[in-house]
Amino acid sequence: MNHAIELDALAKRYGALAALDGVTACVPRGQVIGLLGHNGAGKSTLIKLILGLIAPSGGRLEVLGQSPWRAHALRRRIGYLPESATFYASLSGRELLDYLARLKQAPRGQVSTLLERVGLAHAADRRVGTYSKGMRQRLGLAQALLGSPELVLLDEPTTGLDPQATRELYRIVGELRADGRCVLVSSHLLAELEPHIDGTLILRQGRLLAAGSLHALGEAAALPAQVLLRPRDQAGLELIVRLESGGLSARPRPDGRLELQVPRASKLHTLRELLADPAIVDLDVREPTLAQLYDWLGAGPQATAEARA
Repeated sequence: MNHAIELDALAKRYGALAALDGVTACVPRGQVIGLLGHNGAGKSTLIKLILGLIAPSGGRLEVLGQSPWRAHALRRRIGYLPESATFYASLSGRELLDYLARLKQAPRGQVSTLLERVGLAHAADRRVGTYSKGMRQRLGLAQALLGSPELVLLDEPTTGLDPQATRELYRIVGELRADGRCVLVSSHLLAELEPHIDGTLILRQGRLLAAGSLHALGEAAALPAQVLLRPRDQAGLELIVRLESGGLSARPRPDGRLELQVPRASKLHTLRELLADPAIVDLDVREPTLAQLYDWLGAGPQATAEARA
């Protein structure tokens, strides 16, 4: 089985409201996938379906080869970090993980290792009620990893984390990928998420807008590449005139570089010409970002409002 999650015309309705409407996609094993969409797009509904907390109104969903609302033992193979994790404040971090390990029938010997892994070994015997928001989030990650799950669902996992803790979280995500596990990350922080994912599922109003790798989405979008040039001293104005005479619009930046938007169809030819230009001392090419692709697809709330009008 190559897929951790398979969706086939998956639907979930609440009366007249279609929270999910005919979603078809596959999530491969051994990959980190970003689950994206504005508030109300259907992300939380999809997560609840994957966890077996609710049943679909139509279509098919298989998680690790099983129907999640019919196989309760499947939950032991899944780890989940909710957006706002709430724990027993009177227990210590160690006591809490030990209790949850027993509930999940996970090896209790993992508790100390996981506390160390998420950077909470020093606070293992402190009451959870004394933990900061970031510490509680790291404790939530530790409980999600109990039992070495094959599929890990992370809902806004960096909430409350400082930059160092965020880097550590994504380091652990990378280790899970290297171990062949699948990680599904729901996040609104697209720039933060982008370097760490292999592909995306993008939802809007319960429907799937796009699925696949960032490269595939970029090819489909055919958005221009951003090229940043640094001209030689005193060559900037002359270079701008020459570029604009060739049909390229050059915009000066505060850092002294020039910014060009190069059409994808002519990118290779244009780059060859730029690299051969003696007036250019440095060149940097930037492909469309995840945020730009997200906007191009019309996934944001403004696009949704326009669609409803």
